[in-house]
Order: sequence, then C-alpha cells, then structure tokens
Amino acid sequence: MAQGTLEVLLVSAKGLENTDYLSGTDAYAVLICRTQEKKSSVASGDGSNPEWNETFLFTISDGITELKIKMMDKDTFTQDDFIGEATIPLHSVFEEESIPPIAYNVIKDEQYRGHVRVGLKFIPQRGRDREFCLEENFGGWKQSSMD
Repeated sequence: MAQGTLEVLLVSAKGLENTDYLSGTDAYAVLICRTQEKKSSVASGDGSNPEWNETFLFTISDGITELKIKMMDKDTFTQDDFIGEATIPLHSVFEEESIPPIAYNVIKDEQYRGHVRVGLKFIPQRGRDREFCLEENFGGWKQSSMD
C-alpha cells in the first residue's frame, strides 16, 4: 500500500454558506488525514469565497484512503461554526502522484454548501536501493571480495 508524504495545496473555496447573519464568514479549514490534523489561517473578510494558497504535509502510511477538509467559520464570542466538509479519496493521487487543483463539494446535512479547491501531490517513500558489495572482515579491516 502507499507510504510517503502527501502535499496538500489548499487554494480557495467558493459559495460557502454564510453562517453569520450580522457579519461575513471568516473561513478556515481543518485538514484531517486519519490522526493528523492541520489548520489553515483564517481568511478574514473574504466571506463566502476565501483564498488561502497554503500547503500542508501529511505522512502517509498503510490504510490511509481519504483526506477530510472541514470548513469552519471563526467566531469571536461564540464557538466556531461548522460550514461543511469535503471528503477527498486519495487512491487517484497515489497512482498519479500529482493532481492539479480541482473543486470538491462541501457537504453539510447531505446538502451542498459550496466547494473547496485543492491540489494534491504524493511523494512515495522509495525503498533504499543499495548495491550490495560482498565484503569480508579481517580483524576489523574490510576487504572487498570483488578484486
């Protein structure tokens, strides 16, 4: 199975639901890959169409199949509001190793709440390719048997 590093480029979002009735949405994203969690900056004042252009790195091990992106609205005096969530299957990026930024639907309560643009890059962990040279040990000295 896939092992390596997943590079996630969080580009922007469009059409996010405005959860604040008196002010605009101050959106941020929480990216979750199994037990690893990363948080973007808050796109203050960008309302329903925030832009980030931020990169996040995740360590990929066997069994990781998806990336979740929770879209949140930062609130000052109350708990942050949950806007919706995008679930991104990772099998394509494991095969292709690079997927340019595309839009993924943000869903809440089975309803479309906008989309988030994300680019993905997978850097596989390569096995250490070593050329083996037969060596013999002579009292602490090594002598190659390939003479």
